[in-house]
Amino acid sequence: MTIDRRSFMAASLASGLLPGLTAGTAQAQTAAPFDSTRSPPAGLPEPGETIDLWPRGAPGMPATPPVETVTERSTNGQVNDRSVTGTTRPRMVVFRPDRPNGAAVLITPGGGYALVVIDKEGYEMARWLAARGFTAFVLFYRLPGEGWADRQDVPLADAQRAIRLIRHRAKDYGVQPERVAAMGFSAGGHVCSSLSTRYDAQVYKPVDAADRLSARPFCAAPIYPVVSMDPAVAHAGSRKLLLGPSPAPEMEAAHSPDRTVPKGAPPHFLLHAEDDPAVPVDNSLRLRAALKAQGVPVETHLFAQGGHGFGLRGTIGKPVEAWPELWRAWARSVGLA
Repeated sequence: MTIDRRSFMAASLASGLLPGLTAGTAQAQTAAPFDSTRSPPAGLPEPGETIDLWPRGAPGMPATPPVETVTERSTNGQVNDRSVTGTTRPRMVVFRPDRPNGAAVLITPGGGYALVVIDKEGYEMARWLAARGFTAFVLFYRLPGEGWADRQDVPLADAQRAIRLIRHRAKDYGVQPERVAAMGFSAGGHVCSSLSTRYDAQVYKPVDAADRLSARPFCAAPIYPVVSMDPAVAHAGSRKLLLGPSPAPEMEAAHSPDRTVPKGAPPHFLLHAEDDPAVPVDNSLRLRAALKAQGVPVETHLFAQGGHGFGLRGTIGKPVEAWPELWRAWARSVGLA
């Protein structure tokens, strides 16, 4: 059966229970009753496995650990829009394609470092990728404002560890170890761009053989990303939660990916809407300029309209709807697909 892209995207908005999530599910007060047993539409892959990142528990655990909580934010009973807070068991949820193309993509959803948006910027993109042969891994990363030691490096530590574990287990997933890409949205775009510029930074103590592998992604796609911690253009909420209320200038610089680009950074695909009301387009422009200055290949797509947080579902019927196929063509051009 042939499904056109709009139908596929619309169908992708429904999903089942997030594996590994514990009790504590909350609902938006205006939402329809949340049916956690609802199955995804026929023919759409549902995640079948979860990979824990830290075999002996995540480092820097708060004295009083947060409680993992899922909130259903959707007011449409047929569409999930879940977010998660309080993650103490960082993990990846795996979407396997029927016919792997040998490439993997680590997805880091957004949420302003206050939460992680699982459906809109995680599962939906993972299904789109898996339908096209990519093995997709959605990262449940720790949130820096929830009491962890070394808060400013907690999301990056989880992302580095995730890339290394994917490479360590590449044969299990039909993936070529070098062909592991990163894609992130909004604050998850900051995780993605931090990973693509600080992949060599030692932000945790090695725990096993996987940590001998490189954390450098093959290529990176920060989508409407938080990048700079400069108050002039920063997303204020992400900046405060990541760095605290009064970070030193040196701290701002060290955690602004546009100021940490090495010459060996991977190729980048940047996407932003110029009318983004939450994360100014200057975040992507600053990162582009820094990549160009270091001779790193970068493809940039700016759309006049699109706002923020559009993911896949928010693009239908708009020019920005083209972005996933633009990314896919670029991925071919750099050798990922």
